[in-house]
Amino acid sequence: MPENRIEKRIQLNAPVARVWRALTDYREFGEWFRVALEGPFVPGHSAHGHITWPGYEHLAWEANVQKMEPERLFSFTWHPYAVDPAVDYSAEPPTLVEFRLEPTETGTRLTLTESGFENVPAHRRAQAFRMNEGGWTQQMKNIETHVAQKP
Repeated sequence: MPENRIEKRIQLNAPVARVWRALTDYREFGEWFRVALEGPFVPGHSAHGHITWPGYEHLAWEANVQKMEPERLFSFTWHPYAVDPAVDYSAEPPTLVEFRLEPTETGTRLTLTESGFENVPAHRRAQAFRMNEGGWTQQMKNIETHVAQKP
């Protein structure tokens, strides 16, 4: 049985307030995540834009913002690896993405969790998990570079 949860942790040499801004300011999020968003993140609302990652520029990006607990938790739901523009993924149950921040002596521990893969349709579950697992590895590197280069 495939895994149903992705978890990544990284120690960032930046204060919690800086990491929070990189996660929740839609322009900064877009820089490191490589998505051009139309407007700010608002709990209870959808965030829309398009992917700017090379090779994926033709894809729309959408997430439903769940929680924004300042400098502690940012979460949204989305449809993982929804990359076929001919497919309507809206009827599928989304996964939950959570970013948790904890202060440390040298900065911030950022924990990313994506859960709910057991609800992704069986025919695309393993690929969605595999692609997002690799994608989150890259995105953790991206945010690390972003906060280091733009303190």
